[in-house]
Amino acid sequence: MSEGALLAMPLLWLTGTLGVFELFDRISKRCNRHPLLHPVLWSTPVLIGALLVTGTSYDTYRQATFPLSFLLGPAVVGLAVPIWAERQRIRRLALPILLSLMAGALTSIVSAVGVLALFGAPTALLASIAPRATTTPVAMAVAGQLGGIPALAAIIVLFAGVLGAMVATPLLNAIKVRDYRARGFALGIASHGIGAARAFQVDATAGALASLGMALNAIATAALLSMIALLA
Repeated sequence: MSEGALLAMPLLWLTGTLGVFELFDRISKRCNRHPLLHPVLWSTPVLIGALLVTGTSYDTYRQATFPLSFLLGPAVVGLAVPIWAERQRIRRLALPILLSLMAGALTSIVSAVGVLALFGAPTALLASIAPRATTTPVAMAVAGQLGGIPALAAIIVLFAGVLGAMVATPLLNAIKVRDYRARGFALGIASHGIGAARAFQVDATAGALASLGMALNAIATAALLSMIALLA
């Protein structure tokens, strides 16, 4: 079998992706989940480097790792289970959750767009970064609707998620936010699925509230930006 045929084998890249992530996840566990050792942060550049060195196209890699993309859907739906388990607590916190959601969604949009606008960034870039705190499919759809670049929006979302998962714990500790409900919800709004995964590593209640924050923020941000698009 030629080298090119071997690199095109789906099982090779699927196994490689799982292996690289597992390696860095083990390193992260051994280092007590240090913020700078998030497995996504390190496995992503390693895999990109492997694609570049081997000359493998992204389309080939995407097709090889399709099972992982497919399983992402059921995994997101599965986040409804911890939310349901916390339903009584969530119901009692309905008003604080709603107010926090609106504050978080608006802050996420205004802070990112405002800073870039001050530096004279083009409209396409502003539209691409506006939905940065939502999940990737939502961000890509909204960015396209606003005249942005969906692929760039996806990269920004990934960066925002990893960065949020890295800095959330030390930042919240520094400002003395001890309530895991507040910590989890804030992380879910700011860092979507990656943040929710990090929250589950810390506390089950934080993970449930992070999942809720991720879902609600996707809806709120999409609705806000869609209304802006209609009015523009």
